[in-house]
Amino acid sequence: MRWIATLAGAVLLMGSAAASAAELNIKLQIPRLDVAEYHRPYIAVWVENQDQSTAAQLAVWYQTDPKKEDGTQWLKDLRQWWRRGGRELDMPIDGVTGATRPVGEHALSFRSTDQQLARLAPGKYNLVVEAAREVGGRELLRLPFEWPGTQKQQATAQGKTELGAVTLNVVP
Repeated sequence: MRWIATLAGAVLLMGSAAASAAELNIKLQIPRLDVAEYHRPYIAVWVENQDQSTAAQLAVWYQTDPKKEDGTQWLKDLRQWWRRGGRELDMPIDGVTGATRPVGEHALSFRSTDQQLARLAPGKYNLVVEAAREVGGRELLRLPFEWPGTQKQQATAQGKTELGAVTLNVVP
């Protein structure tokens, strides 16, 4: 009987921990550009500390098609991401890297228990989204937030060329 009560308590404790897991939800828009030669942008999404050092890598989208040239050689065009630690990473990174995305709105969602955010200490951070496109431009947006926060937070930034609207929602 005591074993059942202990098991039930453990299940309740795990359930309440999962229910209280904070979430970081991102919507990012890749705009349609009217240009003669269009290439999908390389995009990096990361969390930076107040001193602009990297706290967590969330996503890196680049050319991953093995039939075409090695896309990792162009990752350095994501200049801020590259300087803030991208050059030290071995690509691909499971759960972080992926293929470039087409025009449209894309959603990313992370829980405090996910590998990317599990070691993120409570505090103030910036979400950084950087895009670079071959025969195109570069753009970087920063959205401040507090992790995990005590109430829902929303931040929005509007890109001018390579990025459209980027929206960040933090749910405690």
